[in-house]
Amino acid sequence: MGVVLPFGDKDGGKASLQPLLDLVQPDMGRINETILAHAHSHVDMIPELAGHLINSGGKRLRPMLTLAASRMLGYEGDDHIKLATAVEFMHTATLLHDDVVDESDWRRGRKAARLIWGNQASVLVGDYLLGQAFKMMVETGILEALRILSNAASVIAEGEVLQLAAQHDVSTTEDAYMKVIDAKTAALFSAAAELGAVVTRRPREEQQALESYGRNLGVAFQLVDDALDYAGEQDKLGKAVGDDFREGKTTLPVVLSYRRGTQDERAFWKRVMEKGEQNEGDLERALKIMDKYNAISDTIERARHYGAIARDAMAIFPESREREALIEAVDFCIARVS
Repeated sequence: MGVVLPFGDKDGGKASLQPLLDLVQPDMGRINETILAHAHSHVDMIPELAGHLINSGGKRLRPMLTLAASRMLGYEGDDHIKLATAVEFMHTATLLHDDVVDESDWRRGRKAARLIWGNQASVLVGDYLLGQAFKMMVETGILEALRILSNAASVIAEGEVLQLAAQHDVSTTEDAYMKVIDAKTAALFSAAAELGAVVTRRPREEQQALESYGRNLGVAFQLVDDALDYAGEQDKLGKAVGDDFREGKTTLPVVLSYRRGTQDERAFWKRVMEKGEQNEGDLERALKIMDKYNAISDTIERARHYGAIARDAMAIFPESREREALIEAVDFCIARVS
């Protein structure tokens, strides 16, 4: 069982995604229609497998960033719908690929697609969704958007390889781990937000501000996920507490605990994470070691640091409902357990 920590927002209240949801709701309906249209195929397995994950209850935060940013900057066309849908398809594709690489059995509280349709089908349908994403990018005719999203796809793939190399290596440094999540998670958050300025043809300064907002939000989001795997509540996580531990994933709480631990504690981490030799009671011991060295709370503090950078990046934009909703989204990502 994880130790549930109170993670309130900076004012002690409870942050919410609702303001952001309310602002983008009409466009999210259009995105859902576009998803259904582009996930369609005469090959029955493709819409079945894609729909299994697409309809599994994800928040779709990344496309919401594109919609809200473009709305904040006054966009009135339709290209933001295609670009936001492309972002969601890229994200879905990476989840399908991740579950195969990580040999995960569950995704958002449901059986992973690979357990139902197999690894080969999951990888190939992920590739199909990537192809559909690039098709929609090209349809907009916005070369800069294509550059940003194609670069993100390349960086995400690099992050996957970096993670694979470091996955069971408990001696990974914090800097090396941060490079993994900057590539694997933050790159798509960054691209999603930056597209809001690109589609509206805004100045480079505003494009860079949204890129910074998205990147730092993405890092904060992943660090909180790392902490929640050990400190969350199962009914809120949509997966069992300690899944990262059981799968031998070296995340920041493990990195910090290993670095700060005694020789005996380091031997424990090598046994359970690198060798995969886990016994009854090992998760409880891992949690005690993390508590001893404040590994979970320090992971959250790092998330707060990146969240503060994300909020500051939005300061150049005039006050608006959209700007405030995007800022509150940062607080929500950090305060997902309260």
